[in-house]
Amino acid sequence: RPQKPNEASMTTADEWKAKGNAALQAGKTSEAIEAYGKAIDVDGANHVYYSNRSAAYLKQGNASNALEDAKACIGLNPDFSKGYSRKGAALHSLKRYNDSIAAYEEGLAKFPDDKGLESGLESVKRDKDGPPRGGAGGGGGMGGMGRGGGANPMADLFGPQLIATMATDPKLRGYLNDDAFMAKLKTVQNDPNKLSGMLGDPRFMEVFQAALRAQGMDIRMGGDDDDDDDKNAGGGGSSTSPASAKPAEKTKEPEPEPMEVEEEEDLSDLSPEERKKKEDAKKAMEAKKRGNDLFMQKSFEEALAAYEEAIALDPTNMTYIANKAAVYFNTKKYDECIEACQKAVEVGKEHRAPFEERAKALTRAAKAYQKKKDLDKAIQMCQEAQLEHFDKSTERLLKTMQLEKKKADTLAYKDDDKAEEAKQRGNTHFRDKEWVKAIEEYEEAVKRAPNNAPIRNNLAAALCKIMDFNGAKTQIEKALELDPKYVKAWVRKGDLEVMVKEQHKALDSYKRGLELDPDNAACKEGLRKATYQINMANANMTEDEKKARAERAMADPQIQAILNDPVMNQVLKDFAENPDAAQKAMRDPIVRAKIEKLVAAGVLQTG
Repeated sequence: RPQKPNEASMTTADEWKAKGNAALQAGKTSEAIEAYGKAIDVDGANHVYYSNRSAAYLKQGNASNALEDAKACIGLNPDFSKGYSRKGAALHSLKRYNDSIAAYEEGLAKFPDDKGLESGLESVKRDKDGPPRGGAGGGGGMGGMGRGGGANPMADLFGPQLIATMATDPKLRGYLNDDAFMAKLKTVQNDPNKLSGMLGDPRFMEVFQAALRAQGMDIRMGGDDDDDDDKNAGGGGSSTSPASAKPAEKTKEPEPEPMEVEEEEDLSDLSPEERKKKEDAKKAMEAKKRGNDLFMQKSFEEALAAYEEAIALDPTNMTYIANKAAVYFNTKKYDECIEACQKAVEVGKEHRAPFEERAKALTRAAKAYQKKKDLDKAIQMCQEAQLEHFDKSTERLLKTMQLEKKKADTLAYKDDDKAEEAKQRGNTHFRDKEWVKAIEEYEEAVKRAPNNAPIRNNLAAALCKIMDFNGAKTQIEKALELDPKYVKAWVRKGDLEVMVKEQHKALDSYKRGLELDPDNAACKEGLRKATYQINMANANMTEDEKKARAERAMADPQIQAILNDPVMNQVLKDFAENPDAAQKAMRDPIVRAKIEKLVAAGVLQTG
């Protein structure tokens, strides 16, 4: 069964109009006004939506807004009879009698046989020229309800708003063309005390109850009382006044018809071409709903046929084409999906569809491109969608695609052969002492082969030449992460640490290299030089320089770890208080290595 449109799924003005009609029939004027306003936002050139909202405003008691919408309706379609009825009724309610008469007469000049215009004109003339309705005295029958003396309280029910109430009710609007019934209605409008004599006509009872509902009241008559009402009354079925009646929540209302408040009369005022267009649009909406149901059942071929039928009936509505694209996407026909999305956007732009709907179509096209691994196009579609209407979920999708593309580009760029070529060019520039050019080639080689440790080691050497020690350190550490047994990287690391005066670290690096290759000349030479620099520094530094070196070393996490070790604290204490215990502790290679590191860092002085 087709689902009832809701705010999330409704995309067309007709759907909003239908929601407004249902609300107006149920007496929910505020909800009706809001729905008609949504319809106007989608299609502000349709006079019917302004006419309907005018009726809702008048029923709500907001005659000023009702008048504005009536004027807009006439401005959009001067050949629409209801526009003049709306304007006349609104002016009547505002007690601008002369203007109301002029509005009705203007309409009758174009539509001389329109019963609604005739009735409205007579009503406003009577209120302007005749005596106050209802006369004096409470009277009998219905005239005595709720008030004593003064004007008949039923008079307000038969004011200018009654015709509007009847026109908006699909069951009552036909009575406006019944001359005999309208004569009775005019009699009651002239003298509301005669209402009780008319209630034998079931049609009059329907109009009377509709008038009561429009005023926020209801009344139950005769056999409509339920068992609880009989008990509350204390016996048989007594008459019940509006003041004491329960809200008619148990009274079964007629089922709302799936109709447009103005639709039946509209079509008669349209040309054959316009009438056919209107009928086709309605059939297209039905086909779309049928397609949606089939889509939810995963009957994709049948859903596609239903959407094609809707498109053939109303090719100006992009929603049907967008739904067709959704079928293609779910059946993995991505090229057809993209084509349908682009067509939907084209139709949407041509016929001024909401920006949100155009954005949705572009986003679906982006997802189809993503499935095809065409991330450039997918990103482009997302960006175009955001220009139509910004959406947070689309923004997240865009960022995800951009990240995917970055990874894909990096992967596609990898090429070991081209990396080797760039490395060799870098080596040439390095030998020629063209450091910047060497760095550019090595960086290109790293992009081509990011897991090549020797290339990163070469890049570190070139960075050291331009004094970029932090960059060099990053490359060396990455090289050793890729290949912990790469001796040349340990040598390069030791050399760098000597340059930045971290000789205690350099000792560790050279020793790690010698563990891997005990005969490595570069490691042996580096270890010798680092040890010599430590000894020379201890011998030649001033006390202030030694203090500054020790302070720098204290910032080293490795040094901090040694000094915070309780065992090492005890050993250091033993050097001053118990030398024999300290010498014994030094036989442990781990303890000895830590003491040597403190000495090399300048934290511990010897001699």
